[in-house]
Amino acid sequence: MKPALFALLLATAAPSLADEVLWDSYGVPHIYAASEAGAFKGFGWAQAASHGNILLKMYGESRGRAAEYWGPDYAPLDRYLIAHDAPERAKAWYKAQTPQMRANLDGFAAGINAYLAAHPDHVPAELKRVLPITGVDVMAHAHRLMQFLYVAPMGRMLTPPADFKPTGIGDNGDGDAGGSNGWAVAPQRTSDGAAMLLANPHLPWAPSLLTYYEAQITAPGYSVYGATQVGLPVLRFAFNNNLGFTNTVNNMLGATRFALEEAPGGYRLDGKVMAYRRVTKSLLIRQSDGSLKRESFIQRHSVHGPVFDVDGKPIAVRIAGLDRPGVLQAYLDMGKAQDFSGFESALKRVQIPSFNIVYADRAGHVFHISNGILPRHKTGGTHAFWAGIVPGNRSDLISTEIEPYESLPKALDPPGGFVQNANDTPWVNSLPRVIDPKDYPAYVAPLQPTSLRAQMSARLLAATDKLSFAEFQRRKLTTTSLMAERMKPALLAAVASSPDPDIAAARDLLTGWDNRFEPDSRAAILFEEWATRFAGPNLNDQANYARRWTLDDPVNTPSGIKDNAVATAMLKAAAQAVTARHGRVDPRYGDVSRFSAGDSITFPGHGGEGGLGLFRTISWWPWKDGSRTPEAGETWVNLIQFTTPMKAIATMSYGNSSQPGTAHRSDQLNLLSEKRFRSLWLTRTEVERNLEKREGY
Repeated sequence: MKPALFALLLATAAPSLADEVLWDSYGVPHIYAASEAGAFKGFGWAQAASHGNILLKMYGESRGRAAEYWGPDYAPLDRYLIAHDAPERAKAWYKAQTPQMRANLDGFAAGINAYLAAHPDHVPAELKRVLPITGVDVMAHAHRLMQFLYVAPMGRMLTPPADFKPTGIGDNGDGDAGGSNGWAVAPQRTSDGAAMLLANPHLPWAPSLLTYYEAQITAPGYSVYGATQVGLPVLRFAFNNNLGFTNTVNNMLGATRFALEEAPGGYRLDGKVMAYRRVTKSLLIRQSDGSLKRESFIQRHSVHGPVFDVDGKPIAVRIAGLDRPGVLQAYLDMGKAQDFSGFESALKRVQIPSFNIVYADRAGHVFHISNGILPRHKTGGTHAFWAGIVPGNRSDLISTEIEPYESLPKALDPPGGFVQNANDTPWVNSLPRVIDPKDYPAYVAPLQPTSLRAQMSARLLAATDKLSFAEFQRRKLTTTSLMAERMKPALLAAVASSPDPDIAAARDLLTGWDNRFEPDSRAAILFEEWATRFAGPNLNDQANYARRWTLDDPVNTPSGIKDNAVATAMLKAAAQAVTARHGRVDPRYGDVSRFSAGDSITFPGHGGEGGLGLFRTISWWPWKDGSRTPEAGETWVNLIQFTTPMKAIATMSYGNSSQPGTAHRSDQLNLLSEKRFRSLWLTRTEVERNLEKREGY
């Protein structure tokens, strides 16, 4: 039978595959298509509907032409992408895709264009300068997001190490402002005898290229539910009837900075003077009067890569994997896979530049890999060495190979019955530990303290009890602070005999506190204020602990107070600071910490900074008039269990649309605040019962 006739018969026999979007009452698109490319078109249509403004802004930036569209503030990003030949590489990567994948990318772009043509007032005129979108643009954005945000972000690559202040969001820093949690629990640990999976990214709430989008996509050979970052045409956090997977940011070093030794006529390498390769590059910059001014610059290249002036010195940037254009295909194939063998075959191609990946399936397998495109260094060296600025005058430090899949830290079906990751190194991905750092080169991952959030993650799963799906949810939602559990007894002992009235009031308050960060908690703000003094603003300084972290006891250290007098003084200062800011030492947590998603609607907040050992992670903006709202944290929170029928629940904390005037920006905040989840509508019958509107595309 001819393929065209088969497709026609399929569409006729199965009206559910008719190239349409069914929007449910939470603004989630359920896309039904008669072909794979048609499904991609529907996904593009849906993303334009829900996030058209940020979608076009991101695509303009990823083209390397944002300054042309919107002015000189965007010129530094344009220059950075142009210096790395990103626009040209996007074209080459697009051509390198299979014919089917090129059709998919073209379909996604066509869906964006079609929606915005049908809704001409949906986005402002200045964003329409980017139209039309092409399949190359889709690839360019994936390239920019993966290589130039996660692997080699401009802020980290072009900032002197002494001046760099990590955010924890896409910069492999030590901060805990962003990040993610991921769990997979094997059938032996569940009361239903079926594996369970948690997907739980924690990125910023403000609309940006890190905004998550929830969708269901159904086409012949491809049926998935999940979420991805706006602008990507494939789901990165996904499940089908037989398997599911999630991602967390890791600290794998896919990019290297080299300090070049300048010499007359070029730079030195192995004692010889090498000439720079010089290429004239240019960009257009929109002026205040709307005119365009062309700016040209000479981009230098050493054998390492493009060269930039950093603090007046030449620094070359080398990114691994620029010859590996298959990241979108890999995620697509992971979603299409129906068993671990098929899933792993996609990973084995080593096309995904970064990220821990946590997996579970209906057959009962659980799996974690510290994944990435990692340079293989002939000279060895520590993670810290390669994270810094490496001498550029030795060719033996220039990597030309990557570590194969077999060399990356991973665990399949460990004896503890679970795998977990909370952006920590892979050494404590299960308990008992199954990965030994000694078995891997030191540059694979640092031997650094397991964060308190990651310790809490492991402790919540480390046991022999059988977890029901309800208990799985309860543990995900816990707001107990591991730091409070560990440190409050020592702190209360240190201040037990103090007659100071501020300390006495703080002591009484902490004594009656249950260590949870709940809306009605009266001592949580005080403890947080003390913790930021004891462990530093990023909550990861161990100088004041009596016992520092050790891999021999990775989920019970650091612990103890080194100097009781210092800790006591910190508590007095904390009590005074809280009273000065709030007018009392015991404000209700939910009164001053409010959930809000870009408008005036707020709900009582709970959870908090991961550095406090909180698994329910919210990073707050600085205090303003005595209250605060989320900067980052719980975003797409999805729990599934491979029972029959499948159990699947989720929330998208900030809603599934960022367009002005949308009804789906704050409509899930009440669920977040009340610790409730939506049951996901997986069948067409369920979607039809909860239908907001239907659209053909």
